[in-house]
Amino acid sequence: MRAFTEEKQSARRLRRSLGLASPLLAILASPAIADLKICNATSSRIGISIGYPDAKGWATEGWWNIASQTCETLLKGPLASRYYYVYAVDYDRGGEWAGTNMLCTADKSFTIRGEQDCQRRGYKRSGFFEVDTNDAKDWTIRLTEPSEQAARAR
Repeated sequence: MRAFTEEKQSARRLRRSLGLASPLLAILASPAIADLKICNATSSRIGISIGYPDAKGWATEGWWNIASQTCETLLKGPLASRYYYVYAVDYDRGGEWAGTNMLCTADKSFTIRGEQDCQRRGYKRSGFFEVDTNDAKDWTIRLTEPSEQAARAR
């Protein structure tokens, strides 16, 4: 009879501890925050600008300065677009990661609305490369040394 009572008490303690732990389990089980991140897998410091469509049209933003072998979140939250555009410069060795999609940039930190008439509005026109996220809600872009592939994404 005593063994049965001890088993009942153990079962009660287990139910109580699970009851207390269930809010913690719910927090731990919540979905991860989705972001657009970029990783600098080079031996140089790089500057990053991005272009993307949003509810108001096109926007470009820059500059994120990313140290060698580090990652940075560019946009927080679930991605709203399938396509993002990146233009990056190598501060230490020169060169760039560029493409054929022309968007507006500036020399200093910027947020620019629209992609038309960059020079007339006092901005530079820079060639951005396209990143296809395949409608993922979270994406990481990895920039590599020029001797490797220009940019890798997952």
